[in-house]
Amino acid sequence: MTGMVYREAVEKLVPCFSSDPARPYTLSELIRMAESGGASLSQLVVAQAMAQEKRDYGEVLRRVVDSFAHNLGACQLGLTEGKSFLLGKVASDLAGENRLAPALIEDALINRAMTYTLATEVGNHEIGLQPCAGTGDSCPYTGLLRALQEHPYGWERIALATALILKIGSIFRAGKETTGCNMEGLGAGAAVTAAVLTELRGGSPSRVGKAIVLALSPTIAVPCTPRVMVPGLCAMHISGAILLGNQAANLVLKTSLPMPVDVDVMLAMAARIHKEAAPAITPINIRYMRPFFERNADVERLIPPSILEKEAGERERVLNDAREEVRRMVMQSGPLTRTLGEVVFGGSSMAVGSPTNMGRVCHELVQGDITRIRIELTMDLFSRRAINVPGILMGALYGATTDDIKSYRKVVKDVLQKGIPVELIEVDEPEVQRIRLETKGGTVMVDSRNRGGGRLAIVDALPSRDAALAAAGRLGIVVAP
Repeated sequence: MTGMVYREAVEKLVPCFSSDPARPYTLSELIRMAESGGASLSQLVVAQAMAQEKRDYGEVLRRVVDSFAHNLGACQLGLTEGKSFLLGKVASDLAGENRLAPALIEDALINRAMTYTLATEVGNHEIGLQPCAGTGDSCPYTGLLRALQEHPYGWERIALATALILKIGSIFRAGKETTGCNMEGLGAGAAVTAAVLTELRGGSPSRVGKAIVLALSPTIAVPCTPRVMVPGLCAMHISGAILLGNQAANLVLKTSLPMPVDVDVMLAMAARIHKEAAPAITPINIRYMRPFFERNADVERLIPPSILEKEAGERERVLNDAREEVRRMVMQSGPLTRTLGEVVFGGSSMAVGSPTNMGRVCHELVQGDITRIRIELTMDLFSRRAINVPGILMGALYGATTDDIKSYRKVVKDVLQKGIPVELIEVDEPEVQRIRLETKGGTVMVDSRNRGGGRLAIVDALPSRDAALAAAGRLGIVVAP
C-alpha cells in the first residue's frame, strides 16, 4: 500500500515503544504520549501495534479492518432478511423508514450508525458475532464502522479509527468479568463511539480521553439489558451507546464543560463497580423480568408440567407485587399541581435539598444561641460536603430555605468568623444525615435519612421525634416514610 497520508508520521512514532514494546501502557499514558508527540491517539495505537507485532504500517491497518469482515456481514444480514428472536426485523424496518427520512435521529451519520448497530445485533442472533468484551459491544463497533465507511473519509482514516476501536475495546474485554452492559454493549460501545467521533472531528488526544469519561458516566453499574432474554429491551442499550458517545464527543468539542477525571480512573472504577454490582443487581433483575423472558416452545416441552405451572404462578405474583409497589408510590405522590418541590440551590435535591431541610427542622427545635455543631454524613454525602455542608449550616443557623442563594454562599464564612466549632464526621451507615446542635438552652438533634426531591425520613430527634415531625409539618417539608 502506497500513498497513505499518515504512514510517515506513524512510523516516526514506533521508536517510542522500542525500549520496551511489550510494556502494557494504560490509556492515559498513551494519551499523554500522543499529546507530547503531536500525534492522534489512533496513530500512536497503530505505532504501538507495529512495534509489538513487528508488522509494517499497511499490514496493521489491513488486519484491523479485515477483522470486522464477519461482523459487517452480520450487519448486512440484519439489514435485509435477518430476523432476531428478540428484536424481530427492527433493522430492516428502520432501513425502509430511512429511505423516506432519517428514522431515529436527524444527524445522518449517527442515524446510520444506530441503524447498523441494531442490524448487527439482529445478525448476531442469526449467524453470531466475533465478540470483544462480549458480542454486545461488537454491535456498536460494527455499526459505527459501517456508518463511517459510508461517510466521506478515506480508507486510511477509517482504518486508523478501527484501530482505536479495537484498542479501547481490548481494555473492556479484559475488564469485563461478569454480566453487565456497563462493561459491554452500552459502556464499551459509548466509550469507543465517543473516542472515535472526537478524534475524527478534530479533537486532541486529551479531549478523546475526556469524551470517554463523559460517555462512561451514565453507564456505570447498568445491568445487562434485563437479562438479555426480554424481547425488545436490548435495542435501547445497544443503539443508545451511539447516542451517548456522540453526545460526549460534542460536549467535549463544542463546550467548555469542566471534566477533571482521569480516563484510567474512570475505567478502573467502571470495571470494579461492574464486578461488585452484578451480584446485587442480577437477582432483582431476574425476579422482575423472568416472566417476560422469550420462550422456545420446543424447549418448554422438555420441562416438567409442575415447573411450568410454578413459573406461571410466579408471573402472576410479579405482576401483582409490582402493581402494589407502584400503587404505594402513587399514594405517596403529591397532587398533580404541586408535584415539584421547593427550589434547591446547590445542584442536587438529594445531596443538598434533603440535608438542608434536616438543618431547617433542627433549627425549629433550637432554644438559645448555638455554641457547637456536629454533622454526621454517610460516605456519599460526606464526599459531597462541598455542596451540602453550606446548605445544612444555613438551614440550622438561619432556618434558611433551600432556595436561599445569599445564605448558602455566605454561611460558611459566617460560621468561621463567629468561631462556632463544627465537627464533620463520616459514617458507614447508608443514607445517614444527622445533626446535633449544642445551644445555651440545651441539645437538639435530628437523625434522618436522605431522600430525593428535598425529602427526608426522620428516624429520631431531640427533644423528640414528634417535635421534629411537627416542625417539618410547619415548614412544609415532605417527610418520607
